[in-house]
Amino acid sequence: LTFQDCWFRLILIHGFVTDHDKALEELFTENAEGSMNYNSCINTMATRIATVFASMKEFPRVHYRVARTIDASTLTTLRDLVPTKLAASVWNCLARYKSIIPEFPQTETCELLIVDRSIDQIAPVIHEWTYDAMCHDLLSMDGNKYVQEVPNTSGSGTEKKEVLLEDHDPIWFELRDVHVADANLRLHEKMRDFISKNKAAQLHQARTNGELSTKELQKMVQALPQYTDQIDKLSLHVEIAEKLFDIIKEEHLKDVGQLEQDLVFGDAGSKEVIDFFRTHQDISRENKLRLLMIYAAINPEKIQSEKGAKLMQLAGLSADDMIAVNNMRCICAHETKKSSKGGFPLKFEIRKKKRGIRKERIGEESTWTLSRFYPILEDLIEKLSKGELPKDEYHCMSDPSSSFRGISSSMSARTSPAHQPAQSMRSRRTGGTWARPRNSDDGYSSDSVLKHASSDMRKLGRRLFIFVVGGATRSELRAVHKLSSKLKREIILGSSSLDDPPKFITKLKMMSNEELSLDDLQI
Repeated sequence: LTFQDCWFRLILIHGFVTDHDKALEELFTENAEGSMNYNSCINTMATRIATVFASMKEFPRVHYRVARTIDASTLTTLRDLVPTKLAASVWNCLARYKSIIPEFPQTETCELLIVDRSIDQIAPVIHEWTYDAMCHDLLSMDGNKYVQEVPNTSGSGTEKKEVLLEDHDPIWFELRDVHVADANLRLHEKMRDFISKNKAAQLHQARTNGELSTKELQKMVQALPQYTDQIDKLSLHVEIAEKLFDIIKEEHLKDVGQLEQDLVFGDAGSKEVIDFFRTHQDISRENKLRLLMIYAAINPEKIQSEKGAKLMQLAGLSADDMIAVNNMRCICAHETKKSSKGGFPLKFEIRKKKRGIRKERIGEESTWTLSRFYPILEDLIEKLSKGELPKDEYHCMSDPSSSFRGISSSMSARTSPAHQPAQSMRSRRTGGTWARPRNSDDGYSSDSVLKHASSDMRKLGRRLFIFVVGGATRSELRAVHKLSSKLKREIILGSSSLDDPPKFITKLKMMSNEELSLDDLQI
């Protein structure tokens, strides 16, 4: 393998990206047809995915979401075939690795599912209320870098300090997947616990009349140098939590988040959106845009009608904002079971949709508000674990019934017989484990996180890999963390990129203007 072949980037425990930030633009716009960038993007992405398996000495059984069209007369486009073509290209790379890499497995050792962003258009734009997601959504961070103001050495002023919010920080590791309100409570409990066990800290608290603000915590670092690292981390996260709650209050995000989730679960519709825009004039344009993008994903036929135009006008959206809303149709794919019209992952359908596109999850009630939302990927992972992916929607490269123009029957014959899918260790849903504390196993060194898998998880089942073309989200990473624990399986999420809402919206705005014309749709 060359250096270029081996290039991919680890993002967190259980995750990697291939760094294809332009995947949406190169694969899903109208200009993708006949573009050299299309094939180049698919092939490079496939090579980097295959390299992950080569580095781990894993040979996956490759599942992929199949293309669906409105009816038999509609031409399947390259956009519809992205998961199919990527699966074929990954399979070709793996077939080559079997013959050239020493000790590479000759039979399947794990599961890989390839999907694209059309499986869930809401996850990239909805407000996710976990600590990790809120930090990246609201704090304008540069990757995992956060800029903190700390007292300077003379104590006469402050200076800026860059810190990384990563898993080597035990507080971050514990709090990343919990609700932001729960994170705030835990931070204050940690502060009280530290003070109760430290007499010097108690004296410092007494001098400040019992109150310890972020600034006082930072001063305590200077007063108690032996506890510098511990207080540094605690003061960092207390400061972050304070900033998050200030933004939540200033931008009325509780109200915004409530309407977002009501839309997703079918408890609100056009009337509620109109009423909200009329009664919340001080809501930022960005948050109105995100609300309308969710509305567009649920009600594509309405957003393209006169009602949609009036909603965008009422929201006061700019021309760029309208591009983002309209371009949601490029990645729109609703379930179409038992529909004579069939499904179509990248275009609007003409039949009327139900308003809600998520079902409430029985047995997963949370103490915290705004915790109802879950990404569709969570359901898909559980189905993959149980071997229950719908056969009409998901095919497998090693299945003799699977067909693709670039894969010969001789290659299928050379693969091993399909094994029975590994069964989930649990069949019934349990409580929301993602909101509970996690204990670090020190498995987050930077050399190769993927190679430091839990031996217990490996004994209980084969690894599950999921790859999302078009960008993964923080909520999907959280689902992977949650299900790794629940199913007792090592689950690894890969994607072309990891996108926070502002970044994803920018990508939609950058997509070709040709996508704005309904005349281009074959409906």
